[in-house]
Amino acid sequence: MNRAAIILAAGAGSRFGGDKLSALFNGEALITHAIRTALAAPVDHVIVVCTPSLNIPGHPKVRAIRLSSPELSASLKAGIAALQDADAAFIFLGDMPLIPHNTAHELAAELRGNIAALPRFAGKPGHPVLLSARAFPLVASLTGDEGAGRLLKARKDVAFIDVADEGVIQDIDRVEDITRLETF
Repeated sequence: MNRAAIILAAGAGSRFGGDKLSALFNGEALITHAIRTALAAPVDHVIVVCTPSLNIPGHPKVRAIRLSSPELSASLKAGIAALQDADAAFIFLGDMPLIPHNTAHELAAELRGNIAALPRFAGKPGHPVLLSARAFPLVASLTGDEGAGRLLKARKDVAFIDVADEGVIQDIDRVEDITRLETF
């Protein structure tokens, strides 16, 4: 199966004060953690949809798509449009550095005939989300600052895996979240 990873990293980071994904988390830029986690997934390549100024570490499997829109829907659409013959795509968020590396492998095993698979911690849906190619056309209907969550909520063909690691729901929105999560 041909799978890709899309990292959504084009947001303005306004609650953080801007340039969130360049901020250091455990000594490395936040985006570096997201890229490392995406590369650990069972994927052929990684697409980072990011702001024009974000520094993306070089790696042969990583390609950056520069986007000026901070809207989540625009980032997701750009990432899906950049896929080449992918059967499925993992959607990672650039501000979630604690996602366990094995989570993507568990999702891949559960996707089967479903339109999507995602982790769930204590009843809360998390990331990454694995979308089958059947879900790609649905992304076109998204607008503004909404992701695939709205599309998947009412569907019965979404697989959930319950996980014990809270990292699938922990994100960084504000500067103080870095300190809180570094000691998590």
